[in-house]
Amino acid sequence: MDDAFFSIAPYHVLLVGCGLVIILAFWLPRFIRNREPSVSGLLILGGLAVFGILPGVPEVFSPMERTGFWEFASEFAVIAALFGTGMRLDRIVGKGLWTPTIRLLVIAMPLCIAAVFVLGYALGLTTAGAVLLAAVLAPTDPVLAADVQVGPPGEGGEHPIRYALTTEAGLNDGLAFPFVYLALFVGTLGFDPAGWGLKWFGLYFVYKIAVGVIAGIAAGWVLGKVIFCLPKKNPLSESGTGVIALAGLLFTYGMTELVEGYGFIAAFIMGLTLRRVEAQNEYHARLHAFSEALEHAVTAILLVLFGGALPVLLPYLSWQHALTGIALIFLIRPAFGMLSLIGTDMPLKHRGVVAFYGVRGIGSIYYLAYAAGTLQFVNEGDLWAAIAFTILLSTLVHGFSAGTVVHAATRDERPA
Repeated sequence: MDDAFFSIAPYHVLLVGCGLVIILAFWLPRFIRNREPSVSGLLILGGLAVFGILPGVPEVFSPMERTGFWEFASEFAVIAALFGTGMRLDRIVGKGLWTPTIRLLVIAMPLCIAAVFVLGYALGLTTAGAVLLAAVLAPTDPVLAADVQVGPPGEGGEHPIRYALTTEAGLNDGLAFPFVYLALFVGTLGFDPAGWGLKWFGLYFVYKIAVGVIAGIAAGWVLGKVIFCLPKKNPLSESGTGVIALAGLLFTYGMTELVEGYGFIAAFIMGLTLRRVEAQNEYHARLHAFSEALEHAVTAILLVLFGGALPVLLPYLSWQHALTGIALIFLIRPAFGMLSLIGTDMPLKHRGVVAFYGVRGIGSIYYLAYAAGTLQFVNEGDLWAAIAFTILLSTLVHGFSAGTVVHAATRDERPA
């Protein structure tokens, strides 16, 4: 018994490593530069540095071996972020307010999907693998894009750049899901749109999106009445607790999925709708702060573990996969983003910022984990390597530059 008193338990090493990396990632940038840091890239690199050197540890974190863990953990991080994103928006009505967002979703996103598919297929992926890669890399990430989004409820100053990037991130996670299902159809039934195209479009595109929107509106309205209006003399908003945000989010997401709608869309719409009930009430800030704290905690741990898993994923990385990620971040998204914003009221400088800052992150992890848990793909290792490289590149390029660039572009400008 005494011989084992000072034995090292792997679980405790994990706790120490995660805690150390998170503290250093938040502290180090403040020590070096006197500004709010973007820590996503540092968390991934810290996880790689701390856990990548320990024998056997990267295999424990591998998404290919722990698909269920990565699916459910990333799913929670995304829905918490989507709810918080909807809660942030002080305004939802205004001339031309949503025009850039709609163009990014309707024009830029499908074109990005098509371009990544063509590139992935040309560089050696199967048809299903190329469709899946395009789908999982399609959405910009609401989790890692805090530096380019609007501030908390009631803060104001919703500049058109931040507004467009916030609303795009809030909606395109759910809108990417039909294309993930498209990859599953292709992988299961072959490339035969005549055989399954109508079912895919009617059920997985139209129905699920519509149900997500309707469920989000209904849940947000009902929850708003419960929090602020019932009972009138002693409403929940006077309780001071933000845990209601978590309860409402879990209920909304779960119910939407039970009726076969897209819960990601419902989470964002619910936050958006809830904010409209007693819109100026300070309790909204408390709800947002609680959901944001949950999101940050889960995300920080996930990014550290993802960094620890990189030694398992990167051996699958080829120059073709790296080229796909580089092309998406530096060419495909900026080019189609700029194209989609032609004709808007945005100045050229603003269009360039919106087009470039299409952050990729946790949402891509969720979609690939979901698809891999549903169907075995021939290129699974290649797909994980491609998105791992793209996420790492995005967190470094976008994360380290966003604060400076977006601040420079939005200062001295009138907010939306």
